[in-house]
Amino acid sequence: MGITPVRAGTIQVCPDCDVKSIQHGINIAQERDTLIIKEGVYAEFNILINKPLTLLGQNYPVVDGNEKGEVFRIVSDGVRIEGLFIINVGVSYTSDHAAIRVVRSKDFQIVNNRFENLFFGIFLEKSSHGVVDSNQILGIARDEYNSGNGIHLWYSNNILVKDNNIEGVRDGIYLEFADTIRIRGNQSRKNLRYGLHFMFSNDNIYSDNLFENNGAGVAVMFSKKIRMTGNRFRKNWGPAAYGMLLKEINDAEITGNLFEENTVGINIEGSNRITYRGNNFVSNGWAIRVLGACYSNAFSRNNFLHNSFDLSYNSNVNDNSFEGNYWSSYSGYDLDKNGVGDVPHRPVKLFSYIVNRTPETLILLRSLFMDLIDFSERVSPVFTPDNLVDSQPQMRLIQ
Repeated sequence: MGITPVRAGTIQVCPDCDVKSIQHGINIAQERDTLIIKEGVYAEFNILINKPLTLLGQNYPVVDGNEKGEVFRIVSDGVRIEGLFIINVGVSYTSDHAAIRVVRSKDFQIVNNRFENLFFGIFLEKSSHGVVDSNQILGIARDEYNSGNGIHLWYSNNILVKDNNIEGVRDGIYLEFADTIRIRGNQSRKNLRYGLHFMFSNDNIYSDNLFENNGAGVAVMFSKKIRMTGNRFRKNWGPAAYGMLLKEINDAEITGNLFEENTVGINIEGSNRITYRGNNFVSNGWAIRVLGACYSNAFSRNNFLHNSFDLSYNSNVNDNSFEGNYWSSYSGYDLDKNGVGDVPHRPVKLFSYIVNRTPETLILLRSLFMDLIDFSERVSPVFTPDNLVDSQPQMRLIQ
């Protein structure tokens, strides 16, 4: 005797339909049904989705939470939300209200939605095997204490976050205890704190994202086995700003990225066994600033172009390698025409050592006196590690 297949149904939701509210539609729906939410304004909040359903908006119907609390909460596997315009999430100092919160669920899809006037945008809590794709998140964050994150992952894994545009929130994308995450093709701009911020999150890949004009760029902390490739870190300016902060990161790859016009391209502390290859550091204040306790890192085939300081080092001991990079500040020669400079390049200027200790001396950056002491340090290193050299500086830009 054969099993009769379950046929998914369709429920129309609109102001003039028999079903006028989204929650009513969810309540009467059978598993795997689709709710077609037609154009209009739906003043609803604390909408609970507790069964596998598809919510599909037509012409971006507005779901207005009226700043009363959370808008959607998903507590079922197999839920898809697409094409909604969700606004006015309630602000709370005791609960992290979100436009869409996914709790202990898997196989979810949050696709092509718009979010405005939010606290948290998309909050994933102890969930897995989901997709967050092509959403537009626009916040109005002014202070850290009363704003939330655009896309927030907590104790979640195996998530794809791709092609989202995030602006005006506290952290564009935030991860904590989130492993095996793929973050690709997102644009995170003008956020109050970080474009991307993650801690205690391992085995993740970040590729082809733009992090631009954020308060302090990207923070990567207390994690391992990270791959960051093809990203752009641009115009993250400020007294405590950087393109990327690495703190207690181990066994990672940072390849093919662009760091352009940041106060600091990469700020590194307590990070080991990282490969930096094929990156472009262009017109930054500091291209790379190493604060200490960094060992067995390899910098190769990178381009350092017109940075005020290519490298800052606060230790007189070096256990990292710099080989085969292109330095626009290199003043050596190539008599045998093999494309490699005949004279090793010392990327650390004595002046950067002085500025680290006395920031006020930065006003002397272009002075002849500073040029003279930098030259003397290159000839006879006293304050900078003797073995911190690129013995194979490239004569031409690395493509």
